[in-house]
Amino acid sequence: MRENHADFTRRQALAGLGGVSALALLPACVATTPAPGLAAGPIAGLAPDAALDAIAYRMLAHEPGRATGAGVDTGDYAAWRSTFGTPGEAGRSEYAATLKELVAEARAYPKDGLTSDQQIGFEVVETAFTRALEGMALPYGDVAVGSWRNAPYVVIQNVGGYIDLPRFFGSTQPLKASEDVGPYMDRLGEVPAILNGELDRIRAARGMGVVPPAFLLDKAIAQMETSIAGAVDSYAGPLKAATFGAGDWAAPLAERIAANGIVPALQAQLAELKAQRAIAKDAAGVSAQPMGEEYYAWAVGASTTTSMTPDEIHRQGLAELDEIHGRMDPILREIGYTQGSVGERMRALADDPRYQFAEGDPGREEIFAFINDRVSWIKSQMPRAFNQVVDPPLEVRRLPLAEEPGAPGAYGGAGSKDGSIPGRFWINLRTTDLHRKYDLADLTFHESIPGHVWEGEFSNRLPLIRSILAFNAFSEGWALYAEQLADELGAYDEFKVGRLGYLQSLAFRACRLVVDTGLHSKRWTREMGRQFFVERNGSKVEEVASEVDRYCSWPGQACGYKIGHSEIVRQRARAQAELGSRYDFKAFNTAVVLGGNAPLSVVGNTVSRYIAGARG
Repeated sequence: MRENHADFTRRQALAGLGGVSALALLPACVATTPAPGLAAGPIAGLAPDAALDAIAYRMLAHEPGRATGAGVDTGDYAAWRSTFGTPGEAGRSEYAATLKELVAEARAYPKDGLTSDQQIGFEVVETAFTRALEGMALPYGDVAVGSWRNAPYVVIQNVGGYIDLPRFFGSTQPLKASEDVGPYMDRLGEVPAILNGELDRIRAARGMGVVPPAFLLDKAIAQMETSIAGAVDSYAGPLKAATFGAGDWAAPLAERIAANGIVPALQAQLAELKAQRAIAKDAAGVSAQPMGEEYYAWAVGASTTTSMTPDEIHRQGLAELDEIHGRMDPILREIGYTQGSVGERMRALADDPRYQFAEGDPGREEIFAFINDRVSWIKSQMPRAFNQVVDPPLEVRRLPLAEEPGAPGAYGGAGSKDGSIPGRFWINLRTTDLHRKYDLADLTFHESIPGHVWEGEFSNRLPLIRSILAFNAFSEGWALYAEQLADELGAYDEFKVGRLGYLQSLAFRACRLVVDTGLHSKRWTREMGRQFFVERNGSKVEEVASEVDRYCSWPGQACGYKIGHSEIVRQRARAQAELGSRYDFKAFNTAVVLGGNAPLSVVGNTVSRYIAGARG
């Protein structure tokens, strides 16, 4: 499928960069022909677990970078560490063909005698791959297979190789020993082709009339210029920092590849973004694009794993916002904030210097110390919330500077399946004013423990296909539920203002339901979305500026959080009602997290099995 692909693309990228002398510096090439065994051939005739593993490896053959992130590019699959796969539209078409085959094979696989876990595995495969194929059938956009970031614009302020690839080389691509240098350089040689594949796709989208909003292009252009300025350091830096001497020969070559291959590819993307900016309009929602309503309907379904309409989601957001504000009001009154709406009082609270971090680097140090303290506390509480406890490796990192302007306040995720890459909590520190002492604890619990990093550690212990397929509504719904668990475990018993921060976080996610559907289904403007957050919820202006722009470039994604959280809470209430005194807090939490990342309907089935087991 990709015979000697890394070898070929690397030599293409090096053409004109020093010829034979440059190639002579490179270690022996690693062939990237398809791996034997599970990455090839139909699943018919395989035992159920082997069939599910085969599905996973056939999927990862199209996403070798994801295999690296999972830590499974070893043994027979070690060649994957040297390639990103087929770039551009050709790669997308190949991937879609494989997914179509796998859906058909999974449906045809005999289900009699499967365990419940195996049954869930096949159900998860069908759901994730079918949703992805629906998205790939649309004429534009970037589709995440079994993941969260679907985007109508392939290159924009928070989407594209110019953002993802430097972070990948800096934090995911292995570079611990001399034998890692060859694969690093192989993949580095592929970067120009990946960027050029993106360029072809955004040019084609412009030909269809798909041009991002002007304000998103303004951000993307500024970030692209920053990325170009730092490209040489971004790609050669990890080699220079290596402790085993890779900087002596590989770093200079990486600098030449970046300067003469990657930078020109980025400059071509920049020129296209500027051409788009010249004809762009300010309509924020994807409904203004060709087939925009169809795109948004698909994106909402992919995000929530439900059949809810935008109108239903909009109404639920308004109702939940009122309910949460009803819980915030008495706390605000108790601490002396009695006048005005909840939103007005929360804006006043945000201006209180007692809850602000210092400006600049001193404040950044305060923030890291605060996060580390809260992580230490919540780790100590986990035996009170779960029957099974894990200890995931965790790093807290600042987002790369070039990424911060278009990024959210933070994000987090699990480490690799083999433990070689730790879970990470990335914090945006472009200004310390993004964060307050009453809301940073809640953010920490969401992104790390018992949120994304914690849940991911359990998912990593499931069969491979369950570890790599994630569903936005469960991922983000669980992380919101993690915030709730922290509150229930006493995180704010001695700090009532912190509970306000937690509740404002929930209300913020209810606002997302309203604003996302407002932008993309009701033709709200960007400013209307921002003002809704500020006026109704008291959100910080600096925070919501990037938030609303994020919804414009990731339609539907913001709807998964509260829809997922509300469903987990609804399922817990069902378990309590049906079990009465037999309900157990720790057992419920353990059952849900062990059930794994899945569509919300599958989560309901997991809870039904917990109820049946508790009844005996």
